[in-house]
Amino acid sequence: MADEDKLQPLMFLMTYMLMKRRRDINNADTQRLNEVKRRIRHRQYFFQRQRRMLMMLTARDVRCSCDIRTRPWTSTECTDWWERVVMTEFQPSDWLEKFRMSRETFFFLCGKLKPRLARQDTHFRRALPLEKRVAVALWRLASNIEYRTISGLFGVGSSTVCKCVRDVCHAIVTLLRPVYLCSPSVQEVEDSARHFLSRWGFPHCVGAVATLHTAILMPSANVANYANPDGWLSVVSQVAVNGLGQFWDVCAGFPGSTEPTAILQNSALWASASEGGLSPDPPPSFMGKSLRYVLLGEPGYPLQPWLMKAYSKKEEDDVEEEEGGLGESRRAFNQRFVRAWRGAEVALLRLRARWQCLSKRNDCSLDVVPTMILACCILHNVCEAHGDLFRGEWHGEVTKGENPQPGHTVARAPSTPGTSDHLQGEEVRKLFCDYFQQPQLQQQD
Repeated sequence: MADEDKLQPLMFLMTYMLMKRRRDINNADTQRLNEVKRRIRHRQYFFQRQRRMLMMLTARDVRCSCDIRTRPWTSTECTDWWERVVMTEFQPSDWLEKFRMSRETFFFLCGKLKPRLARQDTHFRRALPLEKRVAVALWRLASNIEYRTISGLFGVGSSTVCKCVRDVCHAIVTLLRPVYLCSPSVQEVEDSARHFLSRWGFPHCVGAVATLHTAILMPSANVANYANPDGWLSVVSQVAVNGLGQFWDVCAGFPGSTEPTAILQNSALWASASEGGLSPDPPPSFMGKSLRYVLLGEPGYPLQPWLMKAYSKKEEDDVEEEEGGLGESRRAFNQRFVRAWRGAEVALLRLRARWQCLSKRNDCSLDVVPTMILACCILHNVCEAHGDLFRGEWHGEVTKGENPQPGHTVARAPSTPGTSDHLQGEEVRKLFCDYFQQPQLQQQD
């Protein structure tokens, strides 16, 4: 019995060692098996990569004698209308009506956009020609019709139409903005001042600043911010127009409820004009004083030494009651101001009439709308610079629109009465009142 008690611990120890040995052997076998499987998978993956590489090299080196390319992920559409009708049978009037520009301007535009829009054919499908991509986008901008309609017309998918519009608008802004939508040179400023004087009868003025509302679909968030003073949803843009009716500064994409003053203060135009960037150095003389050139602005803008706006009806009546003859000079100023402001109105009317996506509700995504507005302003300048004909009947499409441009209330800030900018602005505006009260100008009126 005593011997068995002595052997029992030894037996337990032997049993534990045998079990541990068996477990170690099983773990080693499992690890070896997993390593073999891993190596097999790795070798299979390596062989698959080699096989795919050989197939790609073979496909690149093989040149098919036929001109047939498969399009496995698209359906073949009819392109006869574009290839036969537009490219060969369209008359100059057709180009002007459908694309809002002449054939020469169209191909000039395609040449300018080629570095960003050109695509190459592949063995799976033909690339959409550059001219067709530009035409699809222009058709959308000019007519604002549905993607589905343009899709059937040009023989491309609806998603392709959407992509063409995005790509072309971005290319126009990227490549043409530095040339056709930039701050004017000193010579261009002088030319604009001469045009305002000769055409509109307003001296010492180089441009007009206005706002443009573009109707949009209901956004997914912050809907109230996009309701403009007339109650419909829009994005508002600020545009500066020179004496030739061309745009040289555009600040696009603000919610429709944004005050014009807020847009102006957040634009590069405010910083440039406040620092005297719109006038040569030294400033030219006006009424015997050295005075920087001025811009004309809507009632919603603040009065500044470089930004003039018309007197309100209340300002006219109050001055007439208190100081008599001063009210007459303010009315003369307002008459000349309204005449000169007509230049900005004409430019905006031509812009919206030429590109219907700005006069009708724009159904594009909200992130694309600002780029479309900039692209339309640039295209307007391109057409005007090339002397493309503008048809008067296009105006009727704008005047019949469902969304007339809303008005803005008088600015509350920053030029409140008593501030230095407001007082300097009043002094400058008084100079213009004195100028328009000269006998020879009154006889012209």
